[in-house]
Amino acid sequence: MPVRYLIIILCLGPILYSCHEQIKTGQPTVKSSISIPHKTVVVPPRHDTLCIAAVGDIMLGTSYPDKSSLPADSGKSSFIAIKKYLHGNDVTFGNLEGTLLDSGAPANYKLHLKSKAYLFRMPTSCGKVLKDAGFNALSIANNHIGDFGDNGRESTMRTLDSADINYAGLLSHPSSVFEVNGVTYGFCAFSPNSQVEPLLDLQNTADEIRKLKQDCDVVIVAFHGGGEGAGFEHVPFKMESFFGEKRGDVHAFAHNAIDAGADVVLGTGPHVSRAVEVYKDRFIAYSLGNFCTYKCVSVAGVCGIAPLLKIYINKKGEFLNARIIPVKQTHNGGLQTDSLGSVIKRIRMLTQMDFPQSGLNIDDSGLIARNVTPRLDTVGAEDK
Repeated sequence: MPVRYLIIILCLGPILYSCHEQIKTGQPTVKSSISIPHKTVVVPPRHDTLCIAAVGDIMLGTSYPDKSSLPADSGKSSFIAIKKYLHGNDVTFGNLEGTLLDSGAPANYKLHLKSKAYLFRMPTSCGKVLKDAGFNALSIANNHIGDFGDNGRESTMRTLDSADINYAGLLSHPSSVFEVNGVTYGFCAFSPNSQVEPLLDLQNTADEIRKLKQDCDVVIVAFHGGGEGAGFEHVPFKMESFFGEKRGDVHAFAHNAIDAGADVVLGTGPHVSRAVEVYKDRFIAYSLGNFCTYKCVSVAGVCGIAPLLKIYINKKGEFLNARIIPVKQTHNGGLQTDSLGSVIKRIRMLTQMDFPQSGLNIDDSGLIARNVTPRLDTVGAEDK
């Protein structure tokens, strides 16, 4: 072999060895003109915007004192008109105004109501109706969960457990922790009634919320309080009483809850809608009104219109925006969407009057946003 070839080989050897080692170790190599096919990996978008759908009182008829106050189809068609808005959310919340129980006598302390259909005993088959409608979080802290005593409370819990619906509010079951799409939610509920988490004890409320916040990404707090009926649309900023019973200072309650770590506060109880507020970047609905209450609750006038709220927050629990889906109900027609948007106008008026410095704007479409350019990208396509 000529000497010059030997010299060339000796010079190229280290270079070839270096390239071989770079390929083995994954280090950068000299670009090649050869195109190597590769598979494109599509990374799905992060689930950063959370959607909480929230509605007010739900009562699908009562079998007490007889079956005349039950819907003919056992409540199966109760939510058909708005079902698409209840599905596809991270959390779908409502207040279950009554018990899930097939038989049994009223609690002794409620016997004075035995001749009236004000004792709410929904058949346990309604548990599946609620599940099929899309609900995965129900408050049972209210003045009707005790209508049939321990029997009613225990049956309600068993039924919701079997339907895999999270619930909260009883002294024996104050809260639920559950996960949806990798986000851990804490859910608790309060009411000024027997055997439920007490609405009037703000220190206890704060303690319960702080404990949940330690283990949860987002904490949802529900309350059932305030006076009842058309005369109680406004938030009074003081202790409310109704028929001699203290029903809470709901403004103080909501702010106390957020100070303790709550991210969303959802109110029910007055049977009418109330104002909304954002406090420390957290959303408060002071009353969600009557949502689906069949024939045993008055739906006259403002009692017959209510919001289906879609609340959009980030993973820190901070409010982004919300949407009011306006609904209405009559005793004969049941639950329907409201093309007139009556409850949008009502909540806008109440918010402007009760919280004039809230910085919130509610437009005719029901979009609730701060008085800046809203993040429309966070609103569900089906709601636009």
